[in-house]
Amino acid sequence: MKIVHVITRMILGGAQENTLLSVEGQQDDWGDDVTLITGPSTGPEGSLLERAAAGGRQVRLLPELCRAVSPWNDWRSHQVLVRWLAELGPDIVHTHSSKAGILGRSAAWKLGLPVVHTIHGSPFHPYQSRLANRAYRWAEGWAARRCDRLISVCDAMTDQYVAAGIAPRGKFVTVYSGMEVEPFLHPPRPRDVVRRELGLGPGEVVVAKVARLFELKGHDDVIAAAPQVIAANPQVRFLFIGDGILQSTLQQQIARLGLTPYFLFTGLVPPQRVPELLGASDIVVHASLREGLARVLPQGLIAGKPVVSYDIDGAREVVIPGATGCLLNPRDIPALVSALLELAGDTPLRDRLGSEGRRRFTDQFRTQTMTRRLREIYHEVLRQRNPPTRVQA
Repeated sequence: MKIVHVITRMILGGAQENTLLSVEGQQDDWGDDVTLITGPSTGPEGSLLERAAAGGRQVRLLPELCRAVSPWNDWRSHQVLVRWLAELGPDIVHTHSSKAGILGRSAAWKLGLPVVHTIHGSPFHPYQSRLANRAYRWAEGWAARRCDRLISVCDAMTDQYVAAGIAPRGKFVTVYSGMEVEPFLHPPRPRDVVRRELGLGPGEVVVAKVARLFELKGHDDVIAAAPQVIAANPQVRFLFIGDGILQSTLQQQIARLGLTPYFLFTGLVPPQRVPELLGASDIVVHASLREGLARVLPQGLIAGKPVVSYDIDGAREVVIPGATGCLLNPRDIPALVSALLELAGDTPLRDRLGSEGRRRFTDQFRTQTMTRRLREIYHEVLRQRNPPTRVQA
């Protein structure tokens, strides 16, 4: 098949990793002709464009396709997308993220091309102004009428979009975000070696959080819980994996609490290091206030670690209380403290929850599972667009 993926930027993030793995799997495993169109990937979050280039992927960089709303750049991006899609003539266009999703669906629809869109996370949420929320809902509804299928990374995304009136339920299908599971099953370097490099002692219990240091990602809630956790169990250490604009703010907050020795910041790390860092940890916490389905939750479970998460969006589809981890009400700091202390003090419980998570979700989140399902959806869309003609007897 000839496929074009369109995404706003290729930073080190869940939606971006999902998109690149889709490109790689479709090209390498299925022999498809795949082109990736993306805007510039600047900032402290890092970039996946180097990996795409090293793998020989066909990438077209559209400088005007920026994340911020900009009428001139957005109009210009739409014009270029129409021209490029007409030139490439794909069998199907697959868009990702809100900005590229709206512009890409509009451009593909204008040309009469089949187009699907993946919802990695909702652009409308309770933590924005009413005007912004209404604008995003309107734009998503407008774009939904200009695509053939909406692909959710979890059932919760479908529920939210249907409740918001974006599109009828029959237009949605869930495809869980794929990942390379083998490094999480078998980390490239031994746990003890990685822990020594991080300066961790053998008896210390490591709570890992993998996320950009950014608003609504929940680092401040973890820091708020830390004084009570550490007072009750001084062996606990917190490992923040990732970089972002809030790093100095968070470090100052920790210093004011007198907890600097209990926190480690890795800074920006390449994705291939995440499996060994989770392997070196004991608990995975994700206190984000908005996600589709955070990739670190299945990653932590596949690595054999129990997970603690707020009950937002798709978290409950993998965080199963009493089976794989602890599911908490958002911003419930006392419950977060209790969950972390319970897991930190009970090694057999951690082992049981982590093992069950690995058993349940390893195959479900394999990259190969995702790319196979995506191609099935593409074929369904093409058959609906071009139904076979019935031959008269």
